[in-house]
Amino acid sequence: MTVHTAELDGATRQAARALLFEVFGAEMTEEDWVHCLGGLHVLAWEGPELVGHAAVVQRRLLNGARILRAGYVEGVAVRADRRRLGIGGRLMDEAERIVRAAHDLGALGSSDDGVPFYLARGWRPWTNPTWALGPQGRVRTAEEDGWIYLLGGEAQLDPDGDLTVCEWREGDIW
Repeated sequence: MTVHTAELDGATRQAARALLFEVFGAEMTEEDWVHCLGGLHVLAWEGPELVGHAAVVQRRLLNGARILRAGYVEGVAVRADRRRLGIGGRLMDEAERIVRAAHDLGALGSSDDGVPFYLARGWRPWTNPTWALGPQGRVRTAEEDGWIYLLGGEAQLDPDGDLTVCEWREGDIW
């Protein structure tokens, strides 16, 4: 099921938030939850139980002189007892379909655990420096170097350039 944040009823919104906090534990913050809002949510249900979630929100990335529309993937989670059953793959199939249909490229920030999953799906690490546009101008985000993964966009990207996210936000910038 794919639904925009505006169409999530209160119970589904609460179930998605609870799932992310359950899956990510202490690593999950309220800011991380807010980063999932405002775009499309891909939801996996088993009967009345929400067992998987992924969100695709639009962000702007600056690469050289080009501004690219990125489908930024947030909050990819599958309940622990439902992992290794293909649910994550189905969530990402739909998230990637959305990225390809509506954006110049896909982007996401991966955890250690997610790297093999994303690599196997064709996501590739951005190996050049990362930056963010903030209230004081362009800010280096060296802690994100090597952790940002991209899907598509090869024809638009300057592989020798930097990558700058254009929206400053609370919590993790990327």
